[in-house]
Amino acid sequence: MTNQLEAGLNEHFGFSTFRGPQKEIIKSILDANDTFVIMPTGGGKSLCYQLPALIADGTAIVISPLIALMKNQVDQVRAMQEDERIAHVLNSTLTQKQAKEVKEDISTGRCKIVYIAPETLVKEETIEFFHSVNLSFVAVDEAHCISEWGHDFRPEYRKIKSTIQKIGKNIPIIGLTATATPKVREDVIKNLGMEKPNVFVSSFLRDNLFYEVRPKGSKENVLKQIVQFINNRKGQSGVIYCLSRKSTEETAELLQANGINAAAYHAGLESGMRPKVQDGFLMDDIDVICATIAFGMGIDKPDVRYVIHLDIPKSIENYYQETGRAGRDGIESSCLAFFSHKDINKLEKFLKDKPIAEKEIAGQHLEEMASYAESAACRRKFLLHYFGEEYTVPDGGCGHCDNCKNPKEQINVKEEATLALNVVQELLENHTIPYLVDFLTGRATQQIKMYKHDANALFGKGKEKDKNFWNSIFRNLLLEGLLKKDIEKYGVILFTEKGKNYLQKPTDFKIALFHDFSDVEDVSFESTNVALDDELKDLLVQLRKKIAKKHQLQPTIIFLENSINDMATYYPITEEEMAKNVTGVSLSKAKKYGKEFIDLIKNYVEENDISRPTDFVMKSAESSSKNKIKISQQIDKQFSFDEIASNLNISRSEFLEELETIVGSGTKLNIDYFFEQEMEDDILEDIMEYFSEAETLDLQIALEELEPEGYTEEEIELVRLKYYNDNAN
Repeated sequence: MTNQLEAGLNEHFGFSTFRGPQKEIIKSILDANDTFVIMPTGGGKSLCYQLPALIADGTAIVISPLIALMKNQVDQVRAMQEDERIAHVLNSTLTQKQAKEVKEDISTGRCKIVYIAPETLVKEETIEFFHSVNLSFVAVDEAHCISEWGHDFRPEYRKIKSTIQKIGKNIPIIGLTATATPKVREDVIKNLGMEKPNVFVSSFLRDNLFYEVRPKGSKENVLKQIVQFINNRKGQSGVIYCLSRKSTEETAELLQANGINAAAYHAGLESGMRPKVQDGFLMDDIDVICATIAFGMGIDKPDVRYVIHLDIPKSIENYYQETGRAGRDGIESSCLAFFSHKDINKLEKFLKDKPIAEKEIAGQHLEEMASYAESAACRRKFLLHYFGEEYTVPDGGCGHCDNCKNPKEQINVKEEATLALNVVQELLENHTIPYLVDFLTGRATQQIKMYKHDANALFGKGKEKDKNFWNSIFRNLLLEGLLKKDIEKYGVILFTEKGKNYLQKPTDFKIALFHDFSDVEDVSFESTNVALDDELKDLLVQLRKKIAKKHQLQPTIIFLENSINDMATYYPITEEEMAKNVTGVSLSKAKKYGKEFIDLIKNYVEENDISRPTDFVMKSAESSSKNKIKISQQIDKQFSFDEIASNLNISRSEFLEELETIVGSGTKLNIDYFFEQEMEDDILEDIMEYFSEAETLDLQIALEELEPEGYTEEEIELVRLKYYNDNAN
């Protein structure tokens, strides 16, 4: 049979060798054994049932949860075969005529593999039809959907076994999934009624993926980091997962505004747009897809170089499956997630109307996801441990996660770990981590009072440490196998034999405390040299003073203070870079005053061997550029400032801010008409004279000097704007 299988592999798929356990799985199916397969995304799972379907006598039924996934799989099989009618879908998208043609191909044996949704399978007419034809086996794809303990439970999947029994006796079943914990695995096998199945579990280790979690600060800062991240991977394919449809569209618009070829994808798109976006991504016409979780199921694009989670997923399974879309060709790829407790709170709110049991299970998934994000331990170890696989972190770290690359200092918590284990024992192994942490920190919750545990001698024994500390202790005790979770009891913490032995003879227990994401500051990650260079700033200030004297202007007319700061941070060495990366500098202003500054920066960078950062000033996707055009057009038509503000639906103060931004960026506006109509000549002359003699254009200093003489704040602000417009541009 071995030679026959390899010949079939080459004939039908063009491959010469099998990957991992594929051959053994296929042999198990062809030998009519029930078979259960756990194989990570990108491991070649679909071939495990496609090849035996093409070789075996009869037609194989493949039960799949998503119509888009079915179509993609059918297209893949057909692309490899001469007869397109060898594979079909049978679902609600077909007309009666199309469904009849599919059934004819199955009846004649022409169709070797048919994809069907569970909702279609359980219909009486479907059962009757399949009862009358020759079936080779039934494959249940995404088999984790069967288990209520899984991340994507679907009640209709529970009916699969009884439906198969109605169709016929002794039909072999193969269940396949990319993500299943030991508990889910057990539940799937039980509910499919598999008797002594051959179980194949591939390693969950994806050794080409780099895992990173960053704190989620302000939306603006996160999006800036994402643009930086993508710009450092220009031309590479990536997926950004977002929680809402609105977020996918806003993110795609912002990326487009910053020169990135991106598109949004979600179920609310017009039906014709979804395949257009998918095809554009597959054909490299689109670099980045901003998508809800629906995207990617069955999309076979091997060269996705990064997956970004703008919003944290609902479970480790979701996260692992979605990150698994990166690097399916085995080449180094990145998985970046942003985390905040607000995201967890938002997801918890979605659960409020769910049944209690479902809410409890989903809550456990969220707790595990938060623990993964906050953990300072090796991320590979955490993920593999979650799926029941042991992983020994090499000396010096795994090299493929942020925690190993930038390890936190480890502390010895031998006494505290012993106390935590004693508390689990004292409370009779009957409580979850949040309860145990509340108990140790002396937080007398309603539940603790109900059990009268606030009167226990150990209550509050760990109150000198915070919740983050004790969460770190319990999570590391789980990770090292001293404790375990009882999933069926909604996360109750139990002892292991290893934990009992440790309690009898405690030894040093070193851990790194969890990352604290409760108070996040906005930071930049991608660039290594984004700090202000004080030495360069001094040189730039001196040069500005020299050029200002030459032109008989104040230094701030040449370049504002924040412009100088940006130059001393981003080291622009071309006019284009100056216009792109320096606040308040347009290309025309860079051409007018920039040459000497650029020459100075070039020499400074070369002499000091500076590696220039890739950071930048991010462009907004909002309509500021449209406002600039509208404002310029209406000023050219000499509209009053109040009219323009009203037309733009903004306040007068907001309009003046926009006006200052436009002028500050180097655009000269024809605003003399306004002053002729709205301001007395002597007021204009007096304030202009002040600014022509002042050492600085600082508005606050000008107000202190001029307001006591009877000039209003708006008059001073407007004349300052005119002075800058006339002299700087």
